[in-house]
Amino acid sequence: MGFFKDFKSFLMKGDIVNLATAVVIAGAFGGIVKSFTNDILMPPVGMALGGVDFTELKYVLKEAQPEMMVNGETVAAIEAVTINYGSFIQVILNFIIIGFSIFMVLKAYEKSKKKEEAAPAAPPAPSAEEKLLTEIRDLLEKK
Repeated sequence: MGFFKDFKSFLMKGDIVNLATAVVIAGAFGGIVKSFTNDILMPPVGMALGGVDFTELKYVLKEAQPEMMVNGETVAAIEAVTINYGSFIQVILNFIIIGFSIFMVLKAYEKSKKKEEAAPAAPPAPSAEEKLLTEIRDLLEKK
């Protein structure tokens, strides 16, 4: 029972819960960025470059071979062997956009933290002991 109790307390620590939340949010954010890049950003970029679809850019190492008959048996088609550099460019753009977005969020976070630190804190209220000592001092000064 001790192992499971320790494991449960480990999972329920704030750091682990925060990490799990961050992973889920990052996955969703990655999907948003991928959609933004593929569906919003790349079509105008491709159009500006003469109708280029980056995901279709590739270097063919070996052409595809269609299905054919060999000795009376059908041989399955062989797909082309390609280097898909267009998809690689797409992933790099996704990475840059995600990096920039995270940079902007962290920059805003740091700015808000600096404002909190710069705001002068109100002095703490004097304790009962300090009030009593102040009264004693004031009475001694009067005498």
